[in-house]
Amino acid sequence: MAGIKDVAERAGVSTATASRALSGRGHVSPAARDRVLAAAKELGYVMSYAASSLASGRSRTIGVIMPYINRWFFAELLDGATAQLMSAGYDLSLYSFEQEGQRERVLADFLLRKRLDAVVAVALRLDESELQQLLDVDKPIVEIGGLVPGVPSLHLDEHKIARFATEHLIGLGHREIAHLGGLDETSRDYFPMSSDRREGYRLALREAGVEPVPQWDIAADYTVGDGYKKAKQLLASPGRRPTALFCSSDEMAVGAILAARDLGFRVPADLSVIGVDGNPLGETVGLTTVAQFPARQGMQAVRMLLDHLASGAGSMPADSITVETQFVVRSSTSVPGA
Repeated sequence: MAGIKDVAERAGVSTATASRALSGRGHVSPAARDRVLAAAKELGYVMSYAASSLASGRSRTIGVIMPYINRWFFAELLDGATAQLMSAGYDLSLYSFEQEGQRERVLADFLLRKRLDAVVAVALRLDESELQQLLDVDKPIVEIGGLVPGVPSLHLDEHKIARFATEHLIGLGHREIAHLGGLDETSRDYFPMSSDRREGYRLALREAGVEPVPQWDIAADYTVGDGYKKAKQLLASPGRRPTALFCSSDEMAVGAILAARDLGFRVPADLSVIGVDGNPLGETVGLTTVAQFPARQGMQAVRMLLDHLASGAGSMPADSITVETQFVVRSSTSVPGA
């Protein structure tokens, strides 16, 4: 049976270089990596990750914690993280905490019992004791979705995004602008995404000299179904009606467009709608949106952890990285009455 030395000789590299190329740890030139992988395939060599783990003291497994698995943003982010891990020869352990009590079990038991090299925490606002639990067992962490003191993070500027989306509608000439967002976060377990987007919406209106209408600031659950229901109630109510709607997610915005059409309103002539996310659903209804590319966020978080593990350094720098977004203009927004 071929060994690592045979692979190195066939590829014309040192044993150390062959090992780095096969393990995905450390720097190897693309040309050398290709030769090593080709040699391993020709010789039928399969690296023993169990032996590698014993030698390195690592499990070659990274844990990902997120509140949901079956929602678009989290599924896309997981897809990006998985692709990056697979290309580096790492496994993934997935934990969700949607059900009551799961969060505490994941943090206090599963993560500490399972041998993980690092953790990606998604939309998980760690308090001091939870964070210390992970740091005490020497697990590097990258947070996605908010700021945790002392932890590197990838996050959106939620306030800025909401202001931008609302200002887009204001710039088109709208003054009667409603908001379909989430409930304000009152628990310390979650980052204030809905609260920040709501405040950004209100601030944009006030800076334009428009006082927000309380009855037009509506909470839904970020799904198409609830967005449809809440938007239909808003648009079917008697009296004054908005000419534009800022939705804090594309799914709610799609629901709102469907509700408007069912009521006989034209989008965008009677109602302009803008969302946030970049969900492919939005493209099917011509939704203008601010795309945030969750798969890229998952890939970037994993790369940060893998680079840190490869460096052999101690603690990770607590860098705070603002995620890049893209403004995508489609047919759901226009000047009023266009």
